[in-house]
Amino acid sequence: MVKVVGIKFKSGGKLYYFAPKAGDTYVRNMPVIVETSRGLEYAWVAYPEREVEEKDIVQPLKSIIRIATQKDKDFYAACEAKKPKAIQICKEKIVQHGLEMKLIDCEYAFDGNSIIFFFTAASRVDFRNLVKDLASTFHMRIELRQVGTRDETKYLGGIAPCGRVCCCAGNMPEFKKVSVKMAKTQGLSLNPGKISGLCGRLMCCLGYEIDHYTESAKKMPKVGSEVITPDGKAIVVNLDMLRMNVKTKADDGTGGWIYKDYPAKDLKFKKTALPSDKEDSPAEEE
Repeated sequence: MVKVVGIKFKSGGKLYYFAPKAGDTYVRNMPVIVETSRGLEYAWVAYPEREVEEKDIVQPLKSIIRIATQKDKDFYAACEAKKPKAIQICKEKIVQHGLEMKLIDCEYAFDGNSIIFFFTAASRVDFRNLVKDLASTFHMRIELRQVGTRDETKYLGGIAPCGRVCCCAGNMPEFKKVSVKMAKTQGLSLNPGKISGLCGRLMCCLGYEIDHYTESAKKMPKVGSEVITPDGKAIVVNLDMLRMNVKTKADDGTGGWIYKDYPAKDLKFKKTALPSDKEDSPAEEE
């Protein structure tokens, strides 16, 4: 077991492990200075010291440089205060150069020597002249990074259809694969407007309960199939996978229908396979 401190660079961002500095005591949300491949960076303690398996650590494990001083906090606050103006200037430069790209966010490096601008674009963009123009304006090293539509929502945040903050911006460190197969298995509408998030891609939450629904689907008949109930033959019209109940309809002998609910365990039916991954692979999203 190895002692580590969980560190995050952004709210809802990915968790990284760093070794605690000897003699320091850490508390949740405490600002700290750590060293990364980009140099020194300002970050926060996601959780204090704990022990994890050595196999869960990406080597080499770097140590926290120091707990952020008041000078560090003031410098970080100053960089954050400059971001809106930097974004506005960059947007104006993009228009001047006639580039088809949408600026999302920017970050000042903690060493104060560079700025990273994040953008989305439908295709590859030649931004070499833009970088030169920005470098002459800010007198810093400029880096432009293209991100996807899901990353855009993660950066900007927003309120999802459920009324809560988007998962990617609030509590999802990393994107997970979701597919139309998950919606089918859960019996959800395949209307893109109902299973898509603010980013226009499939909602991340489709994967939250998929394990339960996958196991439940193996024990349930298919909608529209014929089953044998304690009262005779019937047709399945709806499934309730949370209660494991099946709604059926049966001929009442006069041309009408009798609707009745039965526990799935009380029915006899032919087991059917779930939608194949091959069928839904074009709609899968990373």
